[in-house]
Amino acid sequence: MERKFFHFFNDKDKKLQRPVLLYRIKIYFCKLKKICTMSKKKQKEEKTQQQFENIEQSLSKTEEFIVENQKLLTIIVAVLVVVVLGFFGFKKYYLQPKEKSAEEQIYMAQHYFQADSLDKALYGDGNNLGFVDIAKMYSITKAGNLANYYAGICFLKKGNFDNAIKYLKKFDSDDEMVGPMAKGALGDAYLEKGDKAKALSYYMEAANLRDNEFTSPLFLLKAGELDELMGNYDDAIAAYKRIQQDYYKSLEARNIEKYIARAKERKRNK
Repeated sequence: MERKFFHFFNDKDKKLQRPVLLYRIKIYFCKLKKICTMSKKKQKEEKTQQQFENIEQSLSKTEEFIVENQKLLTIIVAVLVVVVLGFFGFKKYYLQPKEKSAEEQIYMAQHYFQADSLDKALYGDGNNLGFVDIAKMYSITKAGNLANYYAGICFLKKGNFDNAIKYLKKFDSDDEMVGPMAKGALGDAYLEKGDKAKALSYYMEAANLRDNEFTSPLFLLKAGELDELMGNYDDAIAAYKRIQQDYYKSLEARNIEKYIARAKERKRNK
């Protein structure tokens, strides 16, 4: 009996050992997790503290720099203020009135240009300035810039190709139509002077400057015809096909197949 009792007790004790062991393991890992969490928290706090110290150190250096260079910084700020105020003052009290005056002056010159009175358009009528003087006297204005374009076209029409090139090169515009037309006019001027390579270069620049149904096919056609004249038949065909494919609604596209056929025929007979 006594043995059985102890035997039973021992078996029961063994059964109790497993949950107790599991409980102790769980407690151990909980403590371990808590220790790890506290360690990470401590590391984060130390890192944050270090960042604050770095910021404080940077601020101290900045303050030190400002104190040491206070006079120089004051001068720089003063110069910037003067520049900004000067710019707005220049724009309001000089440029805007100048722009208005230039617009008034160019009106009559444009009127003479439309009437094909080129000399009055270029040099004025005695009471109103012409494009040449407007371009010179109002060069910093939009109207003065536009006067360069008109002057260049006037000289081109008069056959003065050197002056045409001079004024057209001064003109600068991102306008959808006028910008490409100025480049194309340069091409015309160089072609009249016998410089086919430069003329072709400006025609292609005019064609690619803005993508529209008017200027792009117009100057592609001029480039294609000049390529044919120079014997560059593949380039001519490529230019004509661009018109055919990309600008099929344009005026130039109506007879473009004839141009393509002609260039191919000339290439075969080369």
